[in-house]
Amino acid sequence: MLGRVNCTRRRYSALPLLTVLFAAVGCSSSQDVAVPSPQGEAARHCRALQEELPRTVDGLERGTPEPASDFTAIWGDPAVKLRCGVPKPDVLTYGSEHYNPNPDAAEVNGVRWLFEKQDDGYRFTTVLRKAYVEVTVPGTYAPEVDVLVDLAGAVQKTVPQGV
Repeated sequence: MLGRVNCTRRRYSALPLLTVLFAAVGCSSSQDVAVPSPQGEAARHCRALQEELPRTVDGLERGTPEPASDFTAIWGDPAVKLRCGVPKPDVLTYGSEHYNPNPDAAEVNGVRWLFEKQDDGYRFTTVLRKAYVEVTVPGTYAPEVDVLVDLAGAVQKTVPQGV
């Protein structure tokens, strides 16, 4: 009988820990943003961009990403996520598995963006600039391209054209 009591206690003492673990997994925040690691000139452009980013994009209020960084920004919930200083997209990299010599791209208010359809929404990445700026827009905000209108001025002002 004593063995049963010990087993029962162990089972019940593990329940709070499991509850915490399941809650943590089930409540991942849409505010989490992977922080890129730009270097040199690209890092300087990205820090300048951070200072010029608007408080709202497409009517969505700016929030605080986790972790906070000079290279990331968010708006709304679910979050529109901006990352500055990301690597060159694979679709633009000759020899990569996903290389496409004619990717979907368009100019929005003077800034050229690569369009990549995601499971839920789009990822847009600047091209022909001294730093790559990536913006991920959930499908909730369709047409997703609308957020680029509010970001173009800041990108034009702080991330010069170039390759």
